[in-house]
Amino acid sequence: SCDAAQLCNCSSMGLDSIPPELTAKITVLNLAHNRIKHIQSQDLQQAVNLRALLLQSNKISSIEEDSFQSLVKLELLDLSNNSLAHLSPLWFGHLFSLQHLHLQGNFYRDLGESCPFSSLRNLSSLHLGNPRFSVIRRENFEGIERLNKLWIDGRNLSQYEPGSLKLIKKINHMIINIKSVKVFSEIVRDLLYSVTWLEVRRIAFSISTEMQLLRVMSSCFAEKISFRQTLLTDATVPEIFSILEDMTKLGELELIDCRLLGTGKWEMQIQANQSQSLRVFTIEKLSIEEFYLFTDLQTVEDLLSLFTRVTVRNTKVFLVPCRISQHLMSLEYLDLSANLLGDQSLEHSACQGGWPSLQTLNLSQNSLSDLEMTSKSLSHLRNLFVLDISQNNFGEIPDVCEWPKNLKYLNLSSTQIPKVTTCIPSTLEVLDVSANNLKEFGLQLPFLRELYLTKNQLKTLPGAAPIPNLVAMSVRRNKLNSFSKDEFVSFKRMELLDASDNNFICSCEFLSFIHHQAGISQVLVGWPDKYICDSPLAVRGAQVGAVHLSLMECHRSLVVSLICILVFLVILILVAIGHKYHVVWYLRMTWAWLRAKRKPKRAPPKDICYDAFVSYSENDSNWVENIMVQELEQACPPFRLCLHKRDFVPGKWIVDNIIDSIEKSHKTLFVLSEHFVQSEWCKYELDFSHFRLFDENNDAVILVLLEPIQSKAIPKRFCKLRKIMNTKTYLEWPLEEHQQEVFWFNLKIALKS
Repeated sequence: SCDAAQLCNCSSMGLDSIPPELTAKITVLNLAHNRIKHIQSQDLQQAVNLRALLLQSNKISSIEEDSFQSLVKLELLDLSNNSLAHLSPLWFGHLFSLQHLHLQGNFYRDLGESCPFSSLRNLSSLHLGNPRFSVIRRENFEGIERLNKLWIDGRNLSQYEPGSLKLIKKINHMIINIKSVKVFSEIVRDLLYSVTWLEVRRIAFSISTEMQLLRVMSSCFAEKISFRQTLLTDATVPEIFSILEDMTKLGELELIDCRLLGTGKWEMQIQANQSQSLRVFTIEKLSIEEFYLFTDLQTVEDLLSLFTRVTVRNTKVFLVPCRISQHLMSLEYLDLSANLLGDQSLEHSACQGGWPSLQTLNLSQNSLSDLEMTSKSLSHLRNLFVLDISQNNFGEIPDVCEWPKNLKYLNLSSTQIPKVTTCIPSTLEVLDVSANNLKEFGLQLPFLRELYLTKNQLKTLPGAAPIPNLVAMSVRRNKLNSFSKDEFVSFKRMELLDASDNNFICSCEFLSFIHHQAGISQVLVGWPDKYICDSPLAVRGAQVGAVHLSLMECHRSLVVSLICILVFLVILILVAIGHKYHVVWYLRMTWAWLRAKRKPKRAPPKDICYDAFVSYSENDSNWVENIMVQELEQACPPFRLCLHKRDFVPGKWIVDNIIDSIEKSHKTLFVLSEHFVQSEWCKYELDFSHFRLFDENNDAVILVLLEPIQSKAIPKRFCKLRKIMNTKTYLEWPLEEHQQEVFWFNLKIALKS
């Protein structure tokens, strides 16, 4: 079960004990989800180079004291969700390199009489607690000075000795599940100067007399407070806000998935001290059972004047009282998306004098239906630059609208408008009218730089003269079937045009004209859906220099003329079939494959430029580019990844780019998903990797399973993928947040091997 990097995956194999004869070569050992009950001293004695040991979700009830004695290089130990009734300091006495320790979900009621973690000088994250966990003693955290993350499941914690957590000088992120307000207040007293971000879960602030216990929290130096799955009432909300506004360094407050019992008829006026630090306030999925009876919130007006960013998303907001809007004097960003705002309520919410400093406003996914009224309601916002009113149902669009004078960005996508009129403000620099079934676009927008027209019904491109400063335009998934040179002559500043997913018939000479005469550096005309150009729009297609048209596409008129002269129906049918299924392209790809076969088996070490070439489906690009790439390329030391959209050589054929990138990469990393197995391009990359790497009997391929793939869902043409998945160990992306750091650790180990 071990790969070349000695990552050994023995999870979910029904094991009753740790496998014997473990060697010193093993770096990662995954024994999760088995039936292991005991760990003996000789089980891990030879695994001296082990860096990660995953034993979660077994039935471990006993561990001999010197079981981990030889694991001096261990960095991650996961013993969560087992049956440990106590914790012994001797287990961790020699784990000098340990950074991450997960012990939650066991049966222990306390951490013992002393500190089990005193020898763990490099500890960064610690996960503790379970439903039976009830006692924290003063000695339990001796020796720990700093933690990046401390997670305590203390839902039934009943006894906390003062000073226990005070021994930890710095905690960046503290997460605690707790029910007792009294115990929580005692914990907060010890965290006043050490915690940066305090996150409280599953607590109920329902009794006003208990709030006095939290008064100590007003002296806390935390910069961010988060309440998740918390119960609030009309009686306790004023007390909580009164405490929070006294916190001198509190800059951000979050209420996520919380519940409020009441209608805002708070029994006492909040004594606002004008907190000088609180600037960001976020509410998401706040449940108010009688939201339609909620009051106008006059009691909190004085708390609002210094807020700069407010998010109230998915909370059934149907009105923001005018007085509240007028008190948001410093507000620059407001997100009211996924609520119930209508035309009349927006007019009242955005009243005269309201939101005077607002620059960005998100009203997407509401109940707006009158575009003229919406624009007029917002017209007095002189500082508004960005407005998102997408995913509303306007239906009709008037000829004249009144907008904020400085509006630069407008998102009207998915709003059911049948056409665009002069209602659109001429001051715009960015306009998105995607997914509206538009049949034409001819507005005069002299300052427009970016135009998004994806998923409409356009048959011709917009004229260039009305939009002379256009830099980028997306007309993907329309009904365009031809270009003319005249359409491009006036696009003097165009840098990128995305016209993929259309039905084009264009000539080689015309593409050359676009590239050399019109000055457009990137034109995307619907080439295979796997590839993304390195552009601000991040759209599909291929750069002009990489476009290679077949003989038929270059001389279509000549071919048609010959067919008409010869009246040879069979030839016409064959040509049509060849055009539809890209026969010429496949032949060229096969030739490139054969040439690659004859190349030397391995590239010289000096030619290895990347740690890994990443093969993935475009549908998974969000995870790859925004999560995986950020994690790996910002690691220490950073990994150098080869991505097609960023690192492919412009002007070079795609197949050659694939082959060269694989040869110049130390590893090939496949991100497997249902989308992957449906992509023809992913199959080619898998095939090239197979005959260039697997035939050499090395393990230079890393498989990452982004989502479960049913074997029957893998097409038969992916025979190599079936073989690889049956013989090679692969990493699975976990949905649980606490498991993801294990995933990243394993992936980095595999890349380093």
